[in-house]
Amino acid sequence: MIQFSNFEKKTKIIFKNKSLLEQAFIHRSYINENASTKLSHNERLEFLGDAVLELIVTDFLYKKYPNCTEGELTALRSALVNAVIISEVATVMGMNDYLLLSKGEKKDNGKARQYILANTYEAYIGALYLDQGIKAVDKFVRESLLPKTEEIVAKKLWRDAKSLVQEKAQEFINLTPAYRVLSESGPDHDKHFTVGIFFGSNLIAEGRGKSKQEAEQKAAEMALKVKNWMD
Repeated sequence: MIQFSNFEKKTKIIFKNKSLLEQAFIHRSYINENASTKLSHNERLEFLGDAVLELIVTDFLYKKYPNCTEGELTALRSALVNAVIISEVATVMGMNDYLLLSKGEKKDNGKARQYILANTYEAYIGALYLDQGIKAVDKFVRESLLPKTEEIVAKKLWRDAKSLVQEKAQEFINLTPAYRVLSESGPDHDKHFTVGIFFGSNLIAEGRGKSKQEAEQKAAEMALKVKNWMD
């Protein structure tokens, strides 16, 4: 049996309601496989935690960057609360060791696990909010996630690659990039797309992803590197 007390010791956050803490780590697949359990999965907590997290991050960025426009603040927030960054934070915290998953989900350590970890982080925030209020959550988020802000700003990770490549292409060559699907493979539930980014009729770069949108972003990132427009 998973000892959540070990997680409490690690985070130095002791829950009054232990069932809330446990629920934050329960994935829907675990409930589906253990129908007789009286436990609930973490999706309602995730819904709450997502809203609380957005408020805390928005408040932090608004105060930290008084000269940023609304659009820049929105982009910064999106970069900070995306699944990749949050799952990295959750992994460092050791959340992966406490997940309650189905046997099938336990075997998948790829992108699906990344999203599960990000959702669990948000569910944990929801649980902590209910257990101890906004001040406790604010402290937790400031210590675990918000330190990532400096890296995101320094590396300009907040800028959307597609928007940036369009801006640069119009500035330097007076063209708007176009994207075309070059190939797709795999069954419907596990599609892989290869997308090309074109300046006029010229193929500049390719990107691959599990959705057209992801492949387009990768292609845009590659085009920025090819054209040396990363500044």
